[in-house]
Order: sequence, then C-alpha cells, then structure tokens
Amino acid sequence: MGFFQKLGVTVEVVDARKEFFTALAGITDPEEKREAITQSFYRDVFGRIVRESGAKYLLQGTILTDIDETVAGIKRQHNVFEQLGIDPQEAFGYRILEPLIQLRKDGVRKIGKALGLPAELFERIPFPGPALAARVIGTVTPERVETVRKANAVIERLLKDTGAFQYMAILHEDRVTGMRDGKREFGQQIEVRCWDSIDARTATPTRLPFEILEKLAGEIISDVPGVVSVTYNIASKPPSTIEAI
Repeated sequence: MGFFQKLGVTVEVVDARKEFFTALAGITDPEEKREAITQSFYRDVFGRIVRESGAKYLLQGTILTDIDETVAGIKRQHNVFEQLGIDPQEAFGYRILEPLIQLRKDGVRKIGKALGLPAELFERIPFPGPALAARVIGTVTPERVETVRKANAVIERLLKDTGAFQYMAILHEDRVTGMRDGKREFGQQIEVRCWDSIDARTATPTRLPFEILEKLAGEIISDVPGVVSVTYNIASKPPSTIEAI
C-alpha cells in the first residue's frame, strides 16, 4: 500500500476478513481451501466492488508458473481461470487483464527494473495469493492465522539478508508435547521453509547456518504464544512445493 501511494496511486483497503474466514470455516482439504478463497475474492469481495463502482476489468499479476502448476494439476492457483475453461465475464461479471502471464518470476523482476520501479518493490519475496491461509495446515481461523503471522514476522526479519528466493513459516495441524517452566505444554509446531530458486519451478532448501536456525527457533518460541516446536524443511521442489497448501 505504501509503495503505491508513493507512486501516486490511490489505494483503498477493503477489510474482507469476515468473508474469507466464513468461507474457510471447517475446511481442511488444501484444494477446497483454495477454491473457497477463489470464490470469496472474485465473486463476493471483488464482485461487490465491481457492482458498486461499475468497474469492468480486474488487472492482476498472474505469471506463467501459476498457469503451469494449475494446468498440471499440482495445485489450483486461485488466479487461474481461462486455462481451465472458466470465462471470468460469465462467472463473475468482469474481465481479467493479465499482462505478465508469459513471464516467470525472474522475468517479472526484469520488467520491474526496466520500468524504473523501486527495487524494493520487485525484489520482494513472493507472497501467496491465498495469503497466510496457504501457510496454515488444517482449519483456518483468525487465531491460527495470527500465530503464523507472528512466526512469519520473525522469519522475514531474520532471513531478509540471506539472499534466499523465499522464506516463510508453516503452522502444522497436529499439537506436540513440549515443556515450559518445568511443566508439560501441549503446544503447536512451526515449520520454517527457506528456498533458493530462480523462477519457482524448482527450488532447493537454503543451507542456512545452524546458528541462524537456532536463533529462528529461539525467537519463534519466545515471541509466538503456544509454539513449542520449530522444524526446518530440507526437501527440494519437487517433490515438495514452496508453499505448504
């Protein structure tokens, strides 16, 4: 929001938490979550804005990797429609413009540089379209999203200078046994993911120094209530994916 305001673009923030959490209530299947988010955004949230404003188009940054993963059946990216035979005009009442659809992440960054945009805008780490719901395994609730948000804040702060392609926290569904102040604490588990990649088609775990991993674990357990376990993912993509959901 701040970046766009500096560019002179008027930004209106729409609080749609209620719509999204209502749509996600009780859903645990990853694909069902993505479909709930897709319908909530394009039909309900943005659809309402279109009806109220009379807008005819949505401009969005779909890239080629989104298309590849969706068409291959790996995971339904929430922003892919025409490649699945869905006409946004018929389904939602407006057209979608996708000027970056033939590019991957490295190409998008080259475009940003060529346009003279601030480097901090196009060099940012990727963030999932379904937002933090893509980082909560199991039921998505405001409380669980807040847990993973706090863990992500720690990870982004401590790993921002690593040069990694992307890094994040994943909140697991199962509770694990821990102990605090000499007593058992049946708490939550955060998985840290940090990736080296160019275009997100393939990725390998960043070889972080053990001292950084220890610091990550210590600060997450200290700063995020209820977390008693922190792990680090060392599986490459494929077979893993960058985001968990």
